[in-house]
Amino acid sequence: MTQQIHTWFEGDWHAGNPAVMKAADHGTWLGTLIFDGARLVDGLSPDLDKHCARANRSAQALGFNAVMDVPEMMALIHDGLARFESGTPVYIRPMMWTTERDEGVISGAPDSTALCICLEEVPMPSPDAAATLTTTRFRRPTLDCATVDAKAACLYPNNARMVREARAKGFTNALAQDALGNVAETATANVFMVRDGEVLTPVPNGTFLAGITRARHMGLLREAGKTVTETTLTLDDFHNADEVFLTGNISKITPVTAFDETSYQIGPVTRLARELYWDWAKSEA
Repeated sequence: MTQQIHTWFEGDWHAGNPAVMKAADHGTWLGTLIFDGARLVDGLSPDLDKHCARANRSAQALGFNAVMDVPEMMALIHDGLARFESGTPVYIRPMMWTTERDEGVISGAPDSTALCICLEEVPMPSPDAAATLTTTRFRRPTLDCATVDAKAACLYPNNARMVREARAKGFTNALAQDALGNVAETATANVFMVRDGEVLTPVPNGTFLAGITRARHMGLLREAGKTVTETTLTLDDFHNADEVFLTGNISKITPVTAFDETSYQIGPVTRLARELYWDWAKSEA
């Protein structure tokens, strides 16, 4: 089946995958492009407002001005989602970049922001799908040397080489460290571990985005009576964990069944987190 794409650009919806960036656009050749990702699943689009707001914050973090407020962006997205058949799983991706550069410098002109919204049919992974993790020699950068305070496209080639390294070793993802050797996240998602019933996740330290879905899971687990702690975690901590799971927009929650030679069961806290999330999403519909 051909997957559907609908893209809004320059005032109109276009079926398929239209060209939106030009050869001389600042974002094309100097990388000032941000994006965010939300989901439509079973008619639900959890935390869409937060994803739109983060897109605008990411633009500002890269030094250019957002061009659409959150309610208007959400209304436009809902208009586009109506173009899909009921029940179609959709990845919702607003993107912004600069088209012009500031006079004589390599930064983008703040008021030259272009916006497109790409809605792409992307199936949800199976609830039974699990990840396996390994280490990677590549590290997460820090704010003094990369735009880690934005969901910036220029950060993702580093993540991609983590994934390629992990797959070459026979695993599906990489558990990434920061410059000090502490665990930050995986190459594609935030990470949690469970030990003696306590849920632990790396404390935000400026090397990774503390995700919207991550925050939602933390809040729901706490409301359910679980202790959830943000703290400094090492690779050894993960080897000694009872359960490990990932959170992110694409899958919402993914259980982990191995980290190098360490194996895990898909445990009760992971199952509870999934149940709590979708119960909450349905209640918000």
